[in-house]
Amino acid sequence: MSEEKKSLNFLEHIIEEDLANGLPKNDLRFRFPPEPNGYLHIGHTKAIGISFGLGEKYNAPVNLRFDDTNPAKEEQEYVDAIKRDVSWLGYTWANELYSSDYFQQLYDWAVLLIKEGKAYVDSQSSEAMAEQKGTPTVPGVDGPYRNRSIEENLDLFQRMKNGEFNEGAHVLRAKIDMAHTNMLMRDPIMYRILKKHHHRTGDTWCIYPMYDWTHGESDYIEQISHSLCSLEFKPHRELYNWFKESVYPYSQEELPLLPKQREFARLNLSYTVMSKRKLLKLVQEGIVKGWDDPRMPTISGLRRRGYTPAAIRDFIERVGVAKRDNVIDVSLLEFCIREDLNKTAPRVMAVLDPIKLVIENYPSDQVEWLEAENNQEDESAGFRKVPFSKELYIEKDDFKEEANSKYFRLTLGKEVRLKNAYIIKGESVVKDANGNITEIRCSYDPESLSGSGTEASLRKVKGTLHWVSIKHAVKAEVREYDRLFMHEAPDTDEEKDFMEFLNPDSLKVIEAFVEPSLTEAQTGDRFQFQRLGYFNVDDDSTADSLVFNKTVGLRDNWAKQTKPAEPKPQTQQKPQQNKRPAIEVIKQLGKKYTNYPADKQEKVKEEIKMLAKEVSYEDLQPLFGTAAKKVGTRIATAIALGVLLEQGLEKHDDILEFIEKAQEDTNDILVAETANL
Repeated sequence: MSEEKKSLNFLEHIIEEDLANGLPKNDLRFRFPPEPNGYLHIGHTKAIGISFGLGEKYNAPVNLRFDDTNPAKEEQEYVDAIKRDVSWLGYTWANELYSSDYFQQLYDWAVLLIKEGKAYVDSQSSEAMAEQKGTPTVPGVDGPYRNRSIEENLDLFQRMKNGEFNEGAHVLRAKIDMAHTNMLMRDPIMYRILKKHHHRTGDTWCIYPMYDWTHGESDYIEQISHSLCSLEFKPHRELYNWFKESVYPYSQEELPLLPKQREFARLNLSYTVMSKRKLLKLVQEGIVKGWDDPRMPTISGLRRRGYTPAAIRDFIERVGVAKRDNVIDVSLLEFCIREDLNKTAPRVMAVLDPIKLVIENYPSDQVEWLEAENNQEDESAGFRKVPFSKELYIEKDDFKEEANSKYFRLTLGKEVRLKNAYIIKGESVVKDANGNITEIRCSYDPESLSGSGTEASLRKVKGTLHWVSIKHAVKAEVREYDRLFMHEAPDTDEEKDFMEFLNPDSLKVIEAFVEPSLTEAQTGDRFQFQRLGYFNVDDDSTADSLVFNKTVGLRDNWAKQTKPAEPKPQTQQKPQQNKRPAIEVIKQLGKKYTNYPADKQEKVKEEIKMLAKEVSYEDLQPLFGTAAKKVGTRIATAIALGVLLEQGLEKHDDILEFIEKAQEDTNDILVAETANL
């Protein structure tokens, strides 16, 4: 959809209205104003995307301004990390600025406000001031120092600046209205004494401006046209306006534009926390290995895990701009990275839980270098060579000594295809003294080489397995990450600390085996380990010791893993002969699928997945030809097909044709369900 045809969000409507009412387009100016007291996280990407996105849309400058007013918590490390993250996301700022650049101007304006009787020095304790401030339903009362003379206030403020007083002895407050209905307007603090070293100004200042005073005036100094912030700042808008309107007469000739503050819903993500304070606690207590730990929701953590700027920007676009806070399911973020990497990540083979497979009739001294496609989604990706030999590793889960007809992987007496290679048949197993299988013996059909064009190679088998030649396998450390918290909203429980919801299995370190082509992989390179998921090369990786991070699985299995078992009904079950076949129930659920609201669709989807376990490929295949207008049935078919493929069903030509047609459909749900099949 072209930019012109996209509907405008409410912020764009505000800007368009201002332009229509006479605001010159050249006066449009935006900013992203992070506090350098921690690393940016996924929640910040929405604010970044909104401001820089508007800059791109209107060809307007966007400042990167660090609101560095608290030297006790701010560090140069955070400044550097923020710049790195914004650049990595693909955005370019017009000016790199700091609120500390304006400390002198802010001080001068504060002096002018004192002279006008709009600010005063208060010498009470913080507890006394809090008590006098009242409550949302009880007005505040004037403190004993509210009516100090202008001369005394000027003298005390000057001496505060000169360092004559200890921290906490005095503060400068705006003189507004202690009975105001908005508690933020009840004489807010403008300056406090902090004898701390500032990362940019050093020890020049021992009084520092408060955020509310600094933020709005910095916008004004920079002549920001639209100050866009998250919803928690909506109550601050009245104070924002009071401050800017109070200083406007001092500088209106050189700074004619008054900024307009508007608020949007912040981005909250399920199964994580967004508070910098809580993220810092995770770092300080060693729960994670730094701000860039791949389990962290920080941008640097997502980057290290293997997320791409394109996926994150797509995620922000899909979330959109709203006026009300809500929680976005993390599965949407995972969907976006899957969709991106499906197009761009080279396919390779790796075995994470190996068991030895010996092809008894394959020559012991023979090695074949077979051709493997790098990415079927990218015609330009080309091919690579992988070595094939008598002894291979396959996944333990890809073999059962005995299995029913719905098991599409390797078992005794049945055939499967080895990816890019031959068809094999399970013949026997070798067990240890405890009865555990240590080795699988099989035979292969030398005429069945994938892509050879022979009749044997073209015959269909239902399962395809990935593998690695033992003789050529490269050891690698694989770090499998799961969600850091078990609770969907870990910091909302009133009775428990968010730390109580930590997932003890959020990291598993595995010794795996990968194909030899990966010895050339560089830090940050991303791959699809076929049938397993998407992985990238970690920063800890070296030429002698490969380390991979699991970015995301091929499908979202979290809901299935965490969904509690449904209680069994106590009523007597119907006789088995009256039970409708699972495929008929799937068809019935599909008919109404698109009519359901989103939450009901999720429940129906889970029901279809459960039913699909009772369905064979032969049951499902006739639905591939469902008419295009019956999109609900096609969606249900795609959901069920995903289950069968997960069980090891090979992608036949008719499956590929069904997926290809679905991807060309105009229904977004159908396209999404088949995107990663």
